[in-house]
Amino acid sequence: MKKDDLTPKVSIDGNAIRRIREEKKLTQLYVAKVVGVTTDTVSRWENNRYPSIRRENALLLAEALEVDLVDILLDVIDEPVPAPFVGMRPFIKSVLPIVFLLVIALGIYLYFTQKDPLTYTFSASRVLPTFAVPEGSLPVRIRLDVSGDMKGMILRERFPKEWKLTQASPPASSLDNVEGMVRWIIKPDERPAVITYLIQVPAGLDPSQDYSFSGEVIVNPRGSGMTYEVSGDESVQVGQFHWADDNGDSVIDDSETLAAANAIDEMAKLHLSWESIEKIWDAGRYKWNAEKKKFEPLRSQ
Repeated sequence: MKKDDLTPKVSIDGNAIRRIREEKKLTQLYVAKVVGVTTDTVSRWENNRYPSIRRENALLLAEALEVDLVDILLDVIDEPVPAPFVGMRPFIKSVLPIVFLLVIALGIYLYFTQKDPLTYTFSASRVLPTFAVPEGSLPVRIRLDVSGDMKGMILRERFPKEWKLTQASPPASSLDNVEGMVRWIIKPDERPAVITYLIQVPAGLDPSQDYSFSGEVIVNPRGSGMTYEVSGDESVQVGQFHWADDNGDSVIDDSETLAAANAIDEMAKLHLSWESIEKIWDAGRYKWNAEKKKFEPLRSQ
């Protein structure tokens, strides 16, 4: 697979997306869950702040809206191509041999500098909880799908300033908790399937604001660097909800418990408590105790 084919993008029509969603009485939260992004991302799509998105996300978006992909794409009108000037034809004929020689020279150069085509595949996707509770911990996962001829890679991840990274697996190669940036150097013989870390969320956050994450991976196939954006979730909302409570209803139901169990398996080297989730699951509901800075199970009546 060529590197240019890894992240094909399409242009979307935000107005059409909003109109279709409202006509079908679908919420942004529902659409976000089907596509696998945040409600903030769906809102930005509808407001044309992200005019082009990955084709795979566009297909999922069309599926969520129950329409064909073409219904949410912008119409591209081809501009008429002016006919070449007749007077330019002698010039074009004169430069064609030079262009031909340059193409041959480029082919020879590529043959000797890179005898085999690059054969690798790569993707990186971030998984964030929907909510971050002030003075609580937020688990973050970055799933890597890597194969082929690579010399190594560097993952650079940015998180909100004043938030503090407390644990990471594998251990971070460098960390700046002031500016909110962490980096991992990943050697060819390591290649973890997932990189995980825990963030300590500060107090006094604005509940009306979403807090953003971003990152990129510098891949080094055959000694030449290629940069790829980390896809997936990009922001979290502030609320007094457990990270496993995906819809913020103060209940960790069966499906959320199953998802949390899988998450804890992926984050086995971090200090996450399965016992506390199990107690909330058994009790039926929970609440955040700000004084003790922990979630407490509540028996459903």
